[in-house]
Amino acid sequence: MANIDLRASKFYINRELSLLDFHSRVLAQATRENLPLLERLRFLCIASSNLDEFFEIRVAGLKKRVEYLTTGTGPDGLSSEQQLQCIATLAREFIDTQYRLLNDVLVPQLREQGVYFLKREEWSDAQRDWLRDYFSRELMPILSPVGLDPAHPFPRLLNKSLNFIVTLDGQDAFGRRGDMVVVRAPRALPRVVQLPRSVATHEYDFVFLSSIIHAHVGNLFQGMRTTGCHQFRLTRNSDLLVDEEEVTDLLGALQGELSSRRFGDAVRLEIAADCPEPVREFLRAQFELEPEDVYLCRGPVNLMRLISIPDSVDIPRLKYPVYTSRIPRRLQGGVDIFSVIRRGDILLHQPYESFMPVLDFLRQAAVDPQVVAIRQTLYRTGSESEVVKALIDAAHNNKEVLVVIELRARFDEADNIELAHSLQEAGAQVVYGVVGYKMHAKMNLVIRRETDGLRRYVHLSTGNYHENTARVYTDYGLLTCEPEITNDIQQLFHQITSMGQTGELNKVLQAPFTLYEQVTALIEQEISHARAGKRARVVAKMNSLIEPKVIRTLYRASQAGVKIDLIVRGMCCLRPGIPGVSENITVRSIVGRFLEHERIFWFANDGEPKTYLSSADWMDRNFFRRVEACFPVENRKLADRVFREGLELYLKDNCEAWRLQPDGRYVPDLCSEGERTSAQDALLRKLSRLA
Repeated sequence: MANIDLRASKFYINRELSLLDFHSRVLAQATRENLPLLERLRFLCIASSNLDEFFEIRVAGLKKRVEYLTTGTGPDGLSSEQQLQCIATLAREFIDTQYRLLNDVLVPQLREQGVYFLKREEWSDAQRDWLRDYFSRELMPILSPVGLDPAHPFPRLLNKSLNFIVTLDGQDAFGRRGDMVVVRAPRALPRVVQLPRSVATHEYDFVFLSSIIHAHVGNLFQGMRTTGCHQFRLTRNSDLLVDEEEVTDLLGALQGELSSRRFGDAVRLEIAADCPEPVREFLRAQFELEPEDVYLCRGPVNLMRLISIPDSVDIPRLKYPVYTSRIPRRLQGGVDIFSVIRRGDILLHQPYESFMPVLDFLRQAAVDPQVVAIRQTLYRTGSESEVVKALIDAAHNNKEVLVVIELRARFDEADNIELAHSLQEAGAQVVYGVVGYKMHAKMNLVIRRETDGLRRYVHLSTGNYHENTARVYTDYGLLTCEPEITNDIQQLFHQITSMGQTGELNKVLQAPFTLYEQVTALIEQEISHARAGKRARVVAKMNSLIEPKVIRTLYRASQAGVKIDLIVRGMCCLRPGIPGVSENITVRSIVGRFLEHERIFWFANDGEPKTYLSSADWMDRNFFRRVEACFPVENRKLADRVFREGLELYLKDNCEAWRLQPDGRYVPDLCSEGERTSAQDALLRKLSRLA
């Protein structure tokens, strides 16, 4: 073992290909016949959206590195060009699978259940009349065709917008010969139209917007003959480029960049599969793309637009059972939440348990005359956030409210800028984190004047303060007034918002300063225990495992005999099960009804386990370029609960688990016989109320 070079590229999986593999696991949910049909359609849509973002950010970044002749490779040894070649092949397979699923499986099965997506040749006379009127009334007045000639250059198209390339024959009123026209579908238009009961022939009849435009596009060109109409969509680079060392106003710089996001460099062109090759080549040339950047679609070019269908169809048997998140017994009945916290820490496991206690914590703090100050970090909150409303109420009630907003939460920048303005108008102090470091810690601090002096209360979380995602993301939250932890959090806020250095924290691990060193030290401690013949084990759950030095430490732990079980939802660059390197490591990914989002780090410590919850994954950016908080669960009962619910149960999952192989492939870890265990279903039954 001493001669094994743990830096060798053969021991690392490429992060981009690993991320694409995760998106494939999400897509695979749409193939599972044991899942409700509309939920399978929803997974298809989510997979499509994931792939969009993959091209907007990851592929765009690789293309930039190739363009700028950036050399070098990652731990896996693949160059940017090699990664792009692999991605083009895998993405083409991904897209072909999507449309086969939609056209050959989901659409026919939905028809059997009374949900129809009607093709043009299936329209009845009544439906045809209604759709013609709909086009004339709702679409024609706002469609603006742009003819392509010397006076009308190719229009600048919005990122991911729906467009049509129309070929014409004949002359217009000015005597110009028709050739090609671009018709842009405004984003305000619904991409799927439900037919009213008066003309519907089934329980649910839907028509794609593209079908309506195809059928009536000739009405836009009176006196000319339409010879072709083909939908297409362009994906652009959507990463914001702000040099924080050069700007004096981060808010203003981001506002300026947001408008340019819609018109970034082209990275992918999706075109209807029946579009003639000369037209495809014409479009490709307009966007200066390579042939491998063009993808043919055998259906709507934006499958994410079908995400509205499950909510539009009221057929309960085609959806997951409805559930109600429970409120822990200690917090039921309108209790004084501060007195409850003083009696002992409170652990919340969302979405199985309700996010409402977190809102109650903030709402009570906003009106409590004994509360003097509130400190809050916000990363993603939603445009209509109850958290923000509570903070505004607190500011109106003369509490000292300080909010640290991370403006650069990707694709939520505009919402975050808007809520920053709202908070400032209410009198809250708003800061935007630390230049060069993204604010990713999830924490709230309430300072309350009590009979024995000031007391601090905190809520710490693995997830965002977002009421909607709290219903679909799995996360842990901890409410505590433990003095050392709350003092650490107060120091963290002081460090973020002011200048100078804070003292060493007592219990909270913090990126970018102590988290990496402490995580590796905890793994090293398990190595020492194993070599001494003591009990040694690491169990960790996270979204991504990328950081190469941590991976090498895990490899050394495996070589020392430490048993390591990793539950990594998304990207994982570690290769498990390699003899002499990682034979003591297992990696599994859980893809189910809820998005696994919590980060849990558990170390056996020779029978005295240490349990941590964190906002951070084991990635370079989380360790070194973000402000993160990793906090201990010290109450033994709560720590045991975290281990049982968040780790042990997931290691037993044989319904929604995928196991990573040494060659980088994921295979379903499914039950063939015996007892079936779904961690998410078990937690729903235990902690929630199913309808």
